[in-house]
Amino acid sequence: MKKILAICLTIIMLLCTCGAVTAAARTGIRVHRAGVPSGSFQKDVSFPDAMGDVEPMLADNSTCGFLGYHGQGELYVTVGQGVEKFSLFINNKKVHTGGMKAGQTYRVDFSGAARDGTNQLQLSNVEPRNMKQAIRVRIPYPVVKNGSAKEGGLNPKTLDAIDDIVSSDIHHGFSSAQMAVVRNSRLVYQNAWGLCSSYDENGNRLTSGKKVDNDTLYDLASNTKMYSVNYAVQYLVTQGKLDLDTKITDIVGDRFADDTVRVAYPNRPQQSLETQREWKRSLTIRDVLKHQAGFPADPSYHVKKIAGPLYSGSDGSAATRQKTLESICKTPLMYEPGTETLYSDVDYMLLCFVVEKVTGMSMQDYLKQVFWKPMGLTHITYRPLDNGFTKKDCAATELNGNTRQHTVAFPGIRTHTIQGEVHDGKAYYAMAGISGHAGLFANATDLAKLASVMLTGGYGNHRYFSQDVLDTFTAPKSEKNPDWGLGWYRNADGKRVKYFSTYGPSRAIGHQGWTGTLTLIDPDRQLVLVFLTNKINTPMSNPKKDIKSFNGNQYVTSTLGFVTQLLYMGLDDQNVNDSLPAILADMVGEKCRQASGASGNNATVQAAYALNDALKKYTRQHPGSSAREYARQASGWIRELQEMKA
Repeated sequence: MKKILAICLTIIMLLCTCGAVTAAARTGIRVHRAGVPSGSFQKDVSFPDAMGDVEPMLADNSTCGFLGYHGQGELYVTVGQGVEKFSLFINNKKVHTGGMKAGQTYRVDFSGAARDGTNQLQLSNVEPRNMKQAIRVRIPYPVVKNGSAKEGGLNPKTLDAIDDIVSSDIHHGFSSAQMAVVRNSRLVYQNAWGLCSSYDENGNRLTSGKKVDNDTLYDLASNTKMYSVNYAVQYLVTQGKLDLDTKITDIVGDRFADDTVRVAYPNRPQQSLETQREWKRSLTIRDVLKHQAGFPADPSYHVKKIAGPLYSGSDGSAATRQKTLESICKTPLMYEPGTETLYSDVDYMLLCFVVEKVTGMSMQDYLKQVFWKPMGLTHITYRPLDNGFTKKDCAATELNGNTRQHTVAFPGIRTHTIQGEVHDGKAYYAMAGISGHAGLFANATDLAKLASVMLTGGYGNHRYFSQDVLDTFTAPKSEKNPDWGLGWYRNADGKRVKYFSTYGPSRAIGHQGWTGTLTLIDPDRQLVLVFLTNKINTPMSNPKKDIKSFNGNQYVTSTLGFVTQLLYMGLDDQNVNDSLPAILADMVGEKCRQASGASGNNATVQAAYALNDALKKYTRQHPGSSAREYARQASGWIRELQEMKA
């Protein structure tokens, strides 16, 4: 009799297993017994009565929406004691719950049933019927997985055009670049071009050396602002540890206002010290994030002849960094807070100190603990040479330190090619390489993964930003300044097309950096684009007249936004057979017109030749009557330019 019972039980178990396997094959959902990972979750909700409603006709007690993407997804179901049965649905597909026992936790892998965007969970028919919140469901955030360009809806022709332009620019004198694209939480494109260092200190072109690859670190310049200070502040606000309307004096202390000194700003009315101090006492974190706190754009605390009484030092030491905070406290405002918008590095230098005082940690240690390490990001850091990287791991920037080809000088100024050290003077000399306005280095891939959190709010079992916080920081800061959020660039009504393209949505956000870096985050298309260059790793055309006249600025690659424009053109299988070669020809024509007014055979002329070469290469890759016609037209313009320059 015992043998018969054992056989029957075995048959029943096999039938249940077969049923579960069949259901998994049919629905793409698998159930396994498992423990719950530690951390925080996208959703943590208990059924029944998930919303606490008592109205019998309301369905929200049994449902929950959450963000997901195709090909990935898991959740954890903990069945309370006394539960006899229940029904579980994910995207309206029934999950096999017959084997789920009371008092146990199960991992539900629904990657085969997940979809891009809002996913649906429904938990119904819990028995006994009088139970409340007896079944707990925890849903992690999506993570970035590997994918393909096709899966990301990227058009191979637009990718070829981007590759042709960057490659041709480098052949004609540009430095290097790196690119990564994440779409629907998948890394769908990576590429790298050029050498880590393109010229020697005398401006001679280097033809050999370490090639840029997908791991090479770039100096992010002002993109640092978003992925250091903004991320830290957004997280602290989400955690309830910081209020945006907290006054700066409540964190930094009364000295922030009381230590203000008198400095005359050109073409600005001079206010009394008491007025200045009152203005500074009123400043909140929100004011500073808006770039309307009143600080000057660049007081150059590290250059004594410019900073005057605000000078903090130029040795890049920790002591000088502390003196820089004192200098910020001394700095008078240039205008009454809230009356103007003036993009200022001081805003984010100050906010860096605010974050450090609130957390009790250095900015680098805090970001590493909260974001980089939990997300598995190994190629993002401040001060790379002190954190396991070598110069050859980094793309170089200016050829002669910060001297602008020996036209600028001050005590301690670097004269060597900068590689693995932050280029920005205030960050290097006055902030010891760790600041909120500049100093971060990263590769495009890790930065794209980090940027993707602005679309999801979290990563795996790590909750970073609530939706309310995301909405607050990315909304227009005012009707008069819709192209700004709290720190973030916004495309608004075509206000940032230079970077985010004429095809980018108004809700597109991101930032750019002076060394030649761009991040774009498009919530409408669930798209992240990171394009990094070191455009200032080139000689200068006329440093005595213009200290920003780096040759790299003349090439299309340096505009950064051409990548977003071309990428959007072909996104999601749009036919670009005729339109793409036409726009490339337009670009050649525009550059020829610009080059016609340039002297000699300079970088602007070379940039025109580079564009034409890119169009010719594209035409060879994708031959067609339209492409050949536009290529012939562009070549005619180039011949005219050559004759003019002969």
